[in-house]
Amino acid sequence: MARISKAQMGARVGRSGGRSCGIEKQIRKDERQAARENRQADRQARREERRAPKMRSGGKTPAWTRSEGKDPKGGLNAKGVASYRRANPGSKLKTAVTTKPSKLKPGSKAANRRKSFCARSAGQMAKFPKAAKNPNSRLRLARKKWNC
Repeated sequence: MARISKAQMGARVGRSGGRSCGIEKQIRKDERQAARENRQADRQARREERRAPKMRSGGKTPAWTRSEGKDPKGGLNAKGVASYRRANPGSKLKTAVTTKPSKLKPGSKAANRRKSFCARSAGQMAKFPKAAKNPNSRLRLARKKWNC
């Protein structure tokens, strides 16, 4: 919105003592509204940018979304985890705890991670019964890999 000078608005200095007249207030209000809308649009653009997977040269999607980043026995392989962490800075994603539960010390970090994953994935089994019935689904393969 173009700024309008006081002379163009026909502003008068009289009893108001030089304070803003109604037109100036409306202009400032419109400017604030426009600035607010710009901030909201910028926020929305940043949100969408964070959601979209980062593309490497050649226009490929990150490895964690393709088969080369996935382990055929379930879960992600090291390459998939690395590409996920690059695409999501600050992520603490790690590879699976594949040690047998009998070999893990009870209450250790690895044992707690395994137990937590098994609990979460059990909920996924209930939520996706089709995947739960298919022994070759990614969910079933991952649970098998984690010894759930």
